[in-house]
Amino acid sequence: MVQTPIKPITLAEFLTQPETQPAQEYLDEQIYTKPMPQGQHSRIQLIIISPISYFLHHATLNHKIESVY
Repeated sequence: MVQTPIKPITLAEFLTQPETQPAQEYLDEQIYTKPMPQGQHSRIQLIIISPISYFLHHATLNHKIESVY
């Protein structure tokens, strides 16, 4: 099996390329297609973001109330 050599790409060249679906990432002068997230990934995101969202929402409300006084 013959493999085609992959030309290294600079970060500047990568950043000029249009967005793709699925997304791509730049690592060690190469472009890799990012794998699509699975169901477990979505659950983990929800577990992580819920307390952060709760905190930010309440911190914002508390700040508004304190700034009135």
